[in-house]
Amino acid sequence: MIESESEISEDLVRDLLRDQHPDLAELPIREVSGGWGNQMWRLGDELAVRMQRMDSGPDLQLKERRWLPVLAPRLPLPIPTPVRSGAPSKRFPKIWTVMTWVEGTPLDHGSITRGDHAADILAAFLMALHVEAPADAPDSSDRGGHPKQCTGGFEHFLKAVDLGSFAEHDIRAVWDDAVAAPVWRGPRLWVHGDLHPANVVVGDGTLAGVVDFGDLFAGDPAWDLAAAWLLLPAGGASRFFDSYARADEAAVRRARGLAAMKSLFLMLMGQNGDRGLPGGKPKWGPVGRSALDRVLAGL
Repeated sequence: MIESESEISEDLVRDLLRDQHPDLAELPIREVSGGWGNQMWRLGDELAVRMQRMDSGPDLQLKERRWLPVLAPRLPLPIPTPVRSGAPSKRFPKIWTVMTWVEGTPLDHGSITRGDHAADILAAFLMALHVEAPADAPDSSDRGGHPKQCTGGFEHFLKAVDLGSFAEHDIRAVWDDAVAAPVWRGPRLWVHGDLHPANVVVGDGTLAGVVDFGDLFAGDPAWDLAAAWLLLPAGGASRFFDSYARADEAAVRRARGLAAMKSLFLMLMGQNGDRGLPGGKPKWGPVGRSALDRVLAGL
C-alpha cells in the first residue's frame, strides 16, 4: 500500500504506465516539487502524471476528469486537461490521471512584473470561467459558502498565525465587513475555488496558466475574486475590478474578507513548512504576508 509521497517513485510511475498506457511508458519521467493532495510527475514535454497522495478519496480527480475538458476550450489561459485515466491496482490502490502540462513557474516560486497585464488577463480568465454552471455541476464542499459560514476557519487561522507587525483588529475589521455583506443571490457560477500563488503559473512576468481544479464548484464567484489580492502586485486589485466589471460592492466585500482568511492560511502553512508537510510550504509564508498587506490596503 502507498501511504505517503515518499513511496511514489519514478519506477512506480513507469510501471503503472507500462501496465495501463504502454505507449506512454518510455517517455522521460521526472518529479515535480510541490503539490498537496496530489503529486505530479512530468511525462515528456507535454504531459504530467497526477498521482493521488493526500486526498482521502478519488472525487477531486474524478471531478477534474469530468469537467476540465468542458471548461478548457473557452478559457483564455491554459489549464490542465485529462488525456488518460489510471485505475487503482495492487501496486497503487488510488486513481491517477495523465494530464496536459501547463508550462510556467508557480507564482509562489516566481513573480509578476507586468502587473497591469496580469490583472487584465486574470479578469478575462475569470469572466470566461464565471458563467452559469449546469444543474449537475458540483456543489461546494469545505469552501464556497458565505464568509459568515467560515468564521471557525478564520478564527483558527488568526489565532494560530504569528501576526508579527499586523494588527489583529485591522484583520478582524476586514473579516467582519465580509461577514456583514449580503449573500450571493445570482445563479450558480463555475468557480475554481482555490486560487492562490501555488495554483497559478507565471511566465514573461505575467500569468501564464491556472492549475489544480480539485476544488472546482458552482456557486459564489467571490471565492475566486479574492485572487485579486492573493495573486496580483500592490495596486492590482483596483485594476482587476475595473477589468472584471461584474462585481458589485457586496461581492468585493466578501472577496476581500476571503482574501484575508486565505492570506492567514498561507502564512500558517509557511510557519509549518519545516514540519514534514508535503510541497514547498516554506514559500507560502512570505506570499501570504505580502497578500495580507495588500488586503489591508484595500483597492
